[in-house]
Amino acid sequence: MTPSDASAGASAGRWSNLDRPPLNAAALRRALVTEGGLWTSLEVVAATGSTNTDLAARAAGLPEGAVLVAEEQTAGRGRLDRSWVAPPRSGLFFSVLLKPGEAVPQERWGWLTLLAGVAAATGLSRAAGVDTALKWPNDLLVTVDGEERKTGGILAERVAGGTSRAGGSGGGVVIGIGLNVTLTEDELPVPAAGSLALAKATVTDRDPLLRAVLRSLEQWYGNWREAGGDPASSGLQETYAAGCATLGRHVRAELPGGRTLTGTAEAVDAEGRLVIRTADDEHEAVGAGDVVHLRSVH
Repeated sequence: MTPSDASAGASAGRWSNLDRPPLNAAALRRALVTEGGLWTSLEVVAATGSTNTDLAARAAGLPEGAVLVAEEQTAGRGRLDRSWVAPPRSGLFFSVLLKPGEAVPQERWGWLTLLAGVAAATGLSRAAGVDTALKWPNDLLVTVDGEERKTGGILAERVAGGTSRAGGSGGGVVIGIGLNVTLTEDELPVPAAGSLALAKATVTDRDPLLRAVLRSLEQWYGNWREAGGDPASSGLQETYAAGCATLGRHVRAELPGGRTLTGTAEAVDAEGRLVIRTADDEHEAVGAGDVVHLRSVH
């Protein structure tokens, strides 16, 4: 047991919530850190500000496949520097280090956010028995009482230094994933949030859920790397589009610089951008921004 694993276990004392047991770090390592596999280390800490910040700070000295999990995040971040907080052991809060190296051109690394979404959605659908949809570019949605709600988010950050296992350099990407698992209605940070429990998931034990997501991520990442990061031949582009709740919807994209764009989300292009058709029948590809699903107009 590492010191951090010990402190994580110690946090689950006699007053802990029995419905929210701590993660079993040793069992997770036995299941996931295997010879020849993607995951090279797995650490569980009781609490931290942000797993992304911590892993990014150590990325240059770590091999690809490092996984950092926190039982609680006190300064978790989403896109646009929004905060992500939840009660201890109520969700999965973890970051992984990927170093595609020379196997994938860096202009294709932007697909890693969408790849993580596909991996998380497919892993959760299998393990939790709940339909999980994708909201472009990085949200995970579940249905609670007939309403779409955000249950998870993904944040990818480029990091410098180090080498990949294939020997290439050029840094890597830290991908952080936050998932609400057992949050109750009273614990939700905002009314539009959701959790796997509220979506009537058949499994809310975080150990098998984390294993399922990481195994799915290993499979999708391996396929994508073998295809040189090509989103079409790896099947990533088609699978993302099939599971994306944004496509076909009337949306408003709030773009950098304060500009907004309203129209119908029609496709995700080869660069991972959302293609929006405006009322003037013009098409614009959006690479960054906050997308709001609007009610259909008739």
